[in-house]
Amino acid sequence: MQRVVILGAGESGVGTAILAKKLEMDVFVSDASEIKDLFQKQLIEKEIAFECGKHTMDLILNADLVVKSPGIPDHIMLIETILSKGISVISEIEFAARHNQAKLIGITGSNGKTTTTLLTYHLLKEAGLHVGVGGNIGDSYAKQVANNNFDTYVLELSSFQLDGIETFRPYVAVITNITPDHLDRYKYDFEKYIASKFRITKNQTASDYLIYDADDPVIVEGIKKHKPKAQLVSFSLIEKQKYGAYVDQNEIVINTNKEELRMSISKLSLQGKHNTKNAMAATLAAQLLKARKKTILESLESFEGAEHRLEHVLKVNGVEYINDSKATNVNATFYALECMNNPTVWIVGGVDKGNDYTELYPLVREKVKAIICLGFDNIKIKAAFGNIVDFIEEVESAEAAVEIAYKLADKGETVLLSPACASFDLFDSYEDRGRKFKDAVRNL
Repeated sequence: MQRVVILGAGESGVGTAILAKKLEMDVFVSDASEIKDLFQKQLIEKEIAFECGKHTMDLILNADLVVKSPGIPDHIMLIETILSKGISVISEIEFAARHNQAKLIGITGSNGKTTTTLLTYHLLKEAGLHVGVGGNIGDSYAKQVANNNFDTYVLELSSFQLDGIETFRPYVAVITNITPDHLDRYKYDFEKYIASKFRITKNQTASDYLIYDADDPVIVEGIKKHKPKAQLVSFSLIEKQKYGAYVDQNEIVINTNKEELRMSISKLSLQGKHNTKNAMAATLAAQLLKARKKTILESLESFEGAEHRLEHVLKVNGVEYINDSKATNVNATFYALECMNNPTVWIVGGVDKGNDYTELYPLVREKVKAIICLGFDNIKIKAAFGNIVDFIEEVESAEAAVEIAYKLADKGETVLLSPACASFDLFDSYEDRGRKFKDAVRNL
């Protein structure tokens, strides 16, 4: 019986444990922190052995295989010790794919991957495919392989998840964009982060597809360097594409499978240049899986968008409140500010991941009337924007941020939570931050 040790008992780790147990493996879960009640309950129900608050080396180093949660870095002593014993360490995505024959669509990128994943899933589901969605969102891929029997999966994949793959091979891979993010995890080397993203295509063959943003110079250079074997399918807002998608006089043109699909950008349910790109990527994926043209067009109009991504919360006294808590890097916040059409009170801050705020300067000058710093350490934000914006206030709760924003914003203006930073100084996650912001707005 193969012994599988799983490090980390969050959504990914517990999903892996459930699948391994179903495969009749000897399963042990180890988490150095406390395990949430929900996940403890699932492990107990499935009679899976686990420990929390420690790592017992004797119980870990007798593994045949270790599956590591994406949040655990590769370079810590524990992982190095496991590897030194000749034990393979992989990700949940790799483990689940080894035990699943479904057709896979893998979507990665610094920004836009959640929206593109949910939109692709929506298009395929509406087209009648038996499809699941997972990876970095919703139920873990491994848990779904254990509990469901989908023919197709649409998976949102972070660089951390891709770092742990060996044979994982999506039929369709999508790279939405690549901008500096998580550089603290990659020794502040952007090239390492780029290479991590390109791992999504490393096992693809000439019968697979790689959809990518032809306007992104980092991706274009990455393709030259990494030389994917997959068929290349590109999208662009700037230039006509021979095989892919482009914009022609306010219409999206999809040019694949020897037929042309056209749709007015104004009919898209999600607006903004970045969402036009997300729609093009998702539509290309849906077409490659033979979804019907009519269904795709109807579904692009009916899609409702992702929670915590430019989510309209409420209008209070003529002021629009927008939750973009999922913007955990500068590029995501750039998209958000670009979409603002009225003077904006911007709530920003959290755990800085090596951010360079200079690219935001023109947008902040043009659109932001005041800044509220939501985080413990705001020195960098104040230094970056202190000479651009007259009002900068520091707070340590979503309630306080909304309270001050309410006093600052006038009718016809916008309050935008778009932090450009991780959430872990004050919140459990970006979802927790977004929910607390929404609760505070509803309590005004």
